[in-house]
This record gives sequence, C-alpha cells and structure tokens, in this order.
Amino acid sequence: MKLGIVGLPNVGKSTLFNAITNAGAQSANYAFCTIEPNVGVVNVPDERLDKLAELYNPKKVTPAFIEFVDIAGLVKGASKGEGLGNKFLSHIREVDAIIHVVRCFEDDDIVHVDATIDPARDIETINLELIFSDIEMVDRRIDRVSKALKGDKTLADELSFLKKLKESLESNIPARNIECDENEKAWLREIALLTAKPVIYACNMSENDFTDGIDNNKHYQKVLEIAKAEGSEVLPICAELEAEIASLDKEEKEMFLSELGVESGGLDLLVKKSYALLGLISFLTSGPDECRAWTITKGTKAPQAAGKIHTDFERGFIRAEVIDFDTLIELGSMTAAKEKGLVRSEGKEYVMKDGDVVLFRFNV
Repeated sequence: MKLGIVGLPNVGKSTLFNAITNAGAQSANYAFCTIEPNVGVVNVPDERLDKLAELYNPKKVTPAFIEFVDIAGLVKGASKGEGLGNKFLSHIREVDAIIHVVRCFEDDDIVHVDATIDPARDIETINLELIFSDIEMVDRRIDRVSKALKGDKTLADELSFLKKLKESLESNIPARNIECDENEKAWLREIALLTAKPVIYACNMSENDFTDGIDNNKHYQKVLEIAKAEGSEVLPICAELEAEIASLDKEEKEMFLSELGVESGGLDLLVKKSYALLGLISFLTSGPDECRAWTITKGTKAPQAAGKIHTDFERGFIRAEVIDFDTLIELGSMTAAKEKGLVRSEGKEYVMKDGDVVLFRFNV
C-alpha cells in the first residue's frame, strides 16, 4: 500500500511524515522546501503478530508494511505548472490513497501561503487543482476514443461515459463520488484520475487542542462537515506531538500517550483508517521459522490469498487450514486447536477473513 501525503505548503506535511517514518525529510518554514518526494517504508503495527511471535518464538517476524510518500506542497495553479505543480501532481498519480494534511492550528510564527487559517478554502484549493488536472486527462481520453470510434462503434458507450465524467468534474464533483456500473469502473481505472483516489483528511492541530478537546476546534469541525459530504475519512492529529513520541520505544510511547489521555499514536490510527478506506485486511501465517502478516483486499478467496505468498501456492492450491486468531491464542497451539476440531479445512471458494491464521496446502 502506497499513501501520498499532500497539502498546501507549511501545513505540517513533512513534520508528520518525519514523525511517522523517522525518515528525516526536510521540514522548514517556507514554501517548496520539499521538491523531490521523500519516501519512507513503515511496518504496520499489529499486536496479533506480536502475540504469535510470543507463541512460536520464530527465527523471523515479518509485518505488513506501508510506503508513505511526502509530496511537495501544492499551490493554486499547480495544474498549470505553478510551483512545479505538474511534477508534484505526477507523484500523486502513483499512490493508492491520499493523506490530505489540513492546517487546523493557529501560529503567527508559521506562515500560511494565504495569510489566514481556513481549512475549507485550503481543501478547495487542493481539490480544484486535482480536478483541473483530471479534466485535462479526460479531454485527452475523449479525443482518443472519438477518433477510434470511427472504426469501432463499440466505443460509443465509453465515449458517453467520458463526457458524463467530464461534466461531473466541471461541477467540482471528484471522480470517486461519481456512481459507476462495472464497465464504467473499468474505464475509470484505465484513466487513473487523481480525484478517483480515496482521501483521508489529516487535521493537524496544536497539542493543546489535540489533548484537551478536539471537538472544540472549529477548524476540525469544518473538515468533518466537508469529509462527511464527500464520504472521506478524517483523522485528528498533532504532527508536533507525533514528532515527540517518534523516537520513544514501545513502553515509553505507551506511557507517554497514557499520560496525555490518548489511546493510540497517529500511525496506528492512520493505518486503521487507510485499511478501512482501501478495503484491506490482513491474514497471518505462523511457525517456528517465521510469523508474518499479509495484506489482501476484502473478498479475496483462499487460492488468491495463497498466491500472495507464492504463485505456486495459488497454482497448486489444495486447501487452506484455517483458525481465527483469538481461538488460536486462547488454546495456545495449533496442535491443541486440531485436537478440539477447531482448525477448519477450507476450499477454493473460501473468502478470507481479517485475522485468519492459515496454513496453505498445495501441490505443483
């Protein structure tokens, strides 16, 4: 999974990126200090994997991972190349989902490109640039399909959809909010539009607002309204606070968060929201050699899940021996679970569930 962190300059993007990834991206109080995208790979926190490791004491523990891309600050006119905009927009095209960092804090020492704090205006600025870029992409596609239609009348439906898509974009409706049938979804995927990507609005607020009552932050409330209207996710976060806890070990971090009255760190919450947004789950494999988490899409069947491990597993799939994580931990071993008849034998039509601990049987 690849997540792109975007936003206007000086909203806390790179500070948040640094805190989450410890990758040391450049962060400064002036626009465009980040030009090339910074990339950081982060292990997905998963307590289930930790417990399996305690159970099996394996030689190796391999969590799932997320790639974060810190994309330079966009500005008004980015779709026309302002502020190196076209280059930045191309970086967004490569990600699976967008983490849109929105400034929800007041600070006279940190310059805002538009001089005042207004999340609705900031969100509109970014969204419009993405929409303008998408309209250009759709126009090119319409031109190609129109020319091809002269020799292939079957393209008429696609052309009709593209024109409807353009009208929606021109009405400031992002592609992700346009209702599509299966054929239209396939055409939409081929164009790879920026506004088709799911969005999480990360509301970057002050430490006081974050710990003393996020509901009292008027900027955060505004973002909630916007996100609800378009079906996006919202994550309240304090990038400075995340930066403080980034270097702490697990026990120190838990103690620090407990003192603040905060249940989870920003990375944990961001991962949960990202998985939910993209419809992802994890299954687990375990044993003395390795305990590992694997990320798949909800609805994936057992053979295709096996293929995530190795293509031979899918090609020669026989069955999956499955137990849910909680039952395995409760009984203490796979042997005990088998004795009680709680390890299920599932075939090719079995749909994987989050937290399944599985052993695939195959023959090639």
